[in-house]
Amino acid sequence: MAAVRVEEVLAAAEEQEADKRRSVTVEKELELEFDLGNLLALDRNPPPAAGLRGAGLRREALLRALARDNTQLLVARLWELPAERAGGAGGPLVARLPEPAFRLPREKPPPRPRPPTRWEQFARLKGIRRRKRTSLVWDEQAKEWRRRWGYRRAGGDPARAWLAEVPEGADPEEDQFARLRREKRERVARNELNRLRNLARAHRAGTAVPAAPLHPTGHQSREELGHVARVARVSTASLGRFQPRLPKEPAEPPSRSGGRKRRFEPLLGNLAAERSRQLELLRDMGSKKPVLDITRAVNKQLRQEEAEAAAAKGKKQSQRGKRGRRQQRAGRSSKKSRARQQQRPTSSSAGGGRRKKA
Repeated sequence: MAAVRVEEVLAAAEEQEADKRRSVTVEKELELEFDLGNLLALDRNPPPAAGLRGAGLRREALLRALARDNTQLLVARLWELPAERAGGAGGPLVARLPEPAFRLPREKPPPRPRPPTRWEQFARLKGIRRRKRTSLVWDEQAKEWRRRWGYRRAGGDPARAWLAEVPEGADPEEDQFARLRREKRERVARNELNRLRNLARAHRAGTAVPAAPLHPTGHQSREELGHVARVARVSTASLGRFQPRLPKEPAEPPSRSGGRKRRFEPLLGNLAAERSRQLELLRDMGSKKPVLDITRAVNKQLRQEEAEAAAAKGKKQSQRGKRGRRQQRAGRSSKKSRARQQQRPTSSSAGGGRRKKA
């Protein structure tokens, strides 16, 4: 067994220690600019131009090393911030981030504030403040805690009670259960009308701009819901790349064009196809006979014939209407003349009788 020298062991330990220090120590000619509020680090040092030329393993390795060094500097700055335990002594160690220094751009404008309703305006005018009430109250009849509103609420629905009190001055023959049900329907209709009025007022004011034209009662079709989800996803700064996905949503992020991608011909590569397209274009420009689209020409001719037939039909109907009005006028005038002729002999005979009596 060969003897191990102490110098070799110490040299190996020093080399291992140097490798560890090298993994956390990064030297830069120009210091990085940090925005810890946004977890952002800006590197002003120019990258080596020789290593970034071309596309190969050397370039990928250089970019990975540059990203690793900058991330190491950012993490080292985060460890310098004041830290505390979240959720008690056994919780994870978290750092308090400062306020962001850079304002990150966003693709869509920020949402505008919702206009106040009529009740909110009245409450602000009268100084009425909202008091937060608990959602559970004690029900004396059921002897248990129940919800203040909704299904199985405390006190129950008066319209579904087994006993209804007849108010003073009411008709004793009136069905009180039917009256309670009718009043409930009227309250529901009044609330829905007020909600629609608030929506119409907000639309006229121009302050509330919805993401998509949805039905006000919530009955949206599948296409409308898909359009709203697509708009909401691409409204972030990353165009929806880091947003949580729905259960049946496709893996690729939706584009703003609804999935349709523009296709461009490559600048270099297929020269034969480009040559054939250019020759075909020159051949069409040089030929004396114009390029005729048979389908388009036939469709245009059919539309013209249909328009002419519709115009002729409308003209005939207008002429028939004029003839009918003329005939009606002629019939009325003939009836009036006949009535006058019938009245004349009766008046003359009556006058002659009077003369004979005289």
